[in-house]
Amino acid sequence: MVTWLAENIGTIIVLIVLVAIVAGIVLAMRKDKKSGKLSCGGNCGSCGACAHAASCAAGKKKR
Repeated sequence: MVTWLAENIGTIIVLIVLVAIVAGIVLAMRKDKKSGKLSCGGNCGSCGACAHAASCAAGKKKR
């Protein structure tokens, strides 16, 4: 077991770093979603090709 760990320590460290980065990105996205931030920049109304242009808060007209 110790030999296997010694032979693969570089791969294990890279894996741990990548998992930490992905977890940080996911947590940041969840935090942004809870605070109401849009991932697309919030200007969906100006993009005619945007699939969510009709439902986007920035794309709706104010009354």
